[in-house]
Amino acid sequence: MTTAEAAPAKKSSPKPGLSPFCNNIIGKSSSICKVFSLIEKVQDTDSTVLIQGESGTGKELIARALHFGGDRGNKPFVPVNCGAIPAELLESELFGHEKGAFTHAIRTRIGRFEMADGGTVFLDEIAEMSPVLQVKLLRVLQEKSFERVGGAKTISSDFRVIAATNRDLAEEVRNGNFREDLYYRLTVIPIESPPLRDRKSDIPLLLEAFLKRFCVTKKRVITGVDDDALECLKRYQWPGNVRELENMVERMVILAAGEVITMEDLPPQLLNTPAPANSPTIAEIPETDFCLSEIVADYERKLIVRALQQTGWVKNRAAKLLKVNRTTLLEKMKRHGVDKSVGN
Repeated sequence: MTTAEAAPAKKSSPKPGLSPFCNNIIGKSSSICKVFSLIEKVQDTDSTVLIQGESGTGKELIARALHFGGDRGNKPFVPVNCGAIPAELLESELFGHEKGAFTHAIRTRIGRFEMADGGTVFLDEIAEMSPVLQVKLLRVLQEKSFERVGGAKTISSDFRVIAATNRDLAEEVRNGNFREDLYYRLTVIPIESPPLRDRKSDIPLLLEAFLKRFCVTKKRVITGVDDDALECLKRYQWPGNVRELENMVERMVILAAGEVITMEDLPPQLLNTPAPANSPTIAEIPETDFCLSEIVADYERKLIVRALQQTGWVKNRAAKLLKVNRTTLLEKMKRHGVDKSVGN
């Protein structure tokens, strides 16, 4: 389980309409409040949910809030990291196997879907699943039944599936890397886990929670962050999202020179953060060899490249970051010759 947004539960009060577990997801920004609203609507259903978002945004926390806040909350929550288990072992992990099904299968093993009877299976990094297993998963989702590896007996299990990925599954479908029918089966309820750069108003709340926790666990006394350091933290784009912030706060708590975190305590990558794109520095305009359209085009190209780099070249997310339609972004990429394959 990621602790990217975990806060001490004993100091939290339940958010209206939600389980206390939702207090582990810290924030009041509009983007995270949309997530809370979806959790409230979906937590008591058994519909399949697909959580998409960048690494470090707290996708497993959302999955746990959905499970523990709903009718299945007193039943098993069974997580499976599809990217961490070798493809040849994942089938046995999910469906179980019978004794003697393959070499080293010295006893019958119950799979995760069987273990989750009455509860929830959380399929993390679902995009890493092999095409063969994608076919089998589609059947399991439709029929709620399966056979163990090496077995002939059909086993039924009442489980709910919550899947998560840091990739754009629609893009993976278009590229032929993910089955279209499975994609539609998983996206009954889609939830976007927002990146930290889209919810920077939550940074002070996250800082407060992380400082309190690490002051206790690391036996330090840090009373806060000064205004200059806070502005620097807000200006940074946080490619590692809340997990990166959490790890950075832990480091600063341990290494801080005084009881208040200042600019001197910040790591170098934060101090080198450029000015926001909406506040560009304008140099003096030369009297010759100046062309406004060329300058604007060059600046637009740089913004597009920066947005694509920040989002791992996932065009849908880059378009959202730039507040343009995906088709508009594709047209501008073509016009400016922006292509990841040639290093632009």
